[in-house]
Amino acid sequence: MSHHLMRPNRRGFVGLVGSTAAVLGCGCGRALAQQPAEQGDPIPGADKSTKSRMLGMGADLLQNDSPIGAINMYLNGFHFYADDMGRQIEAHHYCTHVNEDFFQCVIYDGNKANSRLIGIEYIVSERIFKTLPEEEKPLWHSHRHETTSGELVMPGIPEAIEHTAIASLVSTYGKTWHTWQIDQNSALPIGIPQLMMGFTADGQLKPEALQSRDRELGITTADVKKARMDLAQSAPVPDPAADGWKDGQSHQLVLNEMPLKNKR
Repeated sequence: MSHHLMRPNRRGFVGLVGSTAAVLGCGCGRALAQQPAEQGDPIPGADKSTKSRMLGMGADLLQNDSPIGAINMYLNGFHFYADDMGRQIEAHHYCTHVNEDFFQCVIYDGNKANSRLIGIEYIVSERIFKTLPEEEKPLWHSHRHETTSGELVMPGIPEAIEHTAIASLVSTYGKTWHTWQIDQNSALPIGIPQLMMGFTADGQLKPEALQSRDRELGITTADVKKARMDLAQSAPVPDPAADGWKDGQSHQLVLNEMPLKNKR
């Protein structure tokens, strides 16, 4: 896939001019901090100070060679908690294509500047997945249904490019942890990380969630699915060791108190 076509240059001259104008020119540098939450309860905390805003601008200028700068793919899809398919979350993935067999993604609850960072996902090729220990495989979910059904989309790029990019993900597997249970406490990331899974068949994702996503992005999942019929016809059957919830039992983290080792 073409990385150059996946994202605009967010750290270039235009972005710098826009940031500077926002802080110094129009006196509205506090606008971002004062924006209401995109969804859910507002995050508690004071507005950013002038000092904090200026430090951020300096870091953007001087520290732009970072992992964040390597993000070049935006994917929109859905996850559910590994032990509760009724808890379904729309997930906005911002991913780096590290090499041909591995992606790493940060996940937000939206696609705006004030969206909440709610998790991470690692994506591996089928080749890599097959090398994983057997006890590890149930923690990963297959992407066959997500990609071929149209649930997983890449907003804002030409259809032909999206089709090619999605084709490269059909036989991959993801391991996803949500660090913010946004559906239960949207104000703060309360609790411990939770293992998430992906849907494997029609009828599992709540229709209203899909309809809401489609309205927001201006797409029609049914049309996307139709355009991906060729992918569905050629996609391999997922490894049965993945999608560990299928037998009615699932893995999930719980918090235990443990004795401290090597205390100093």
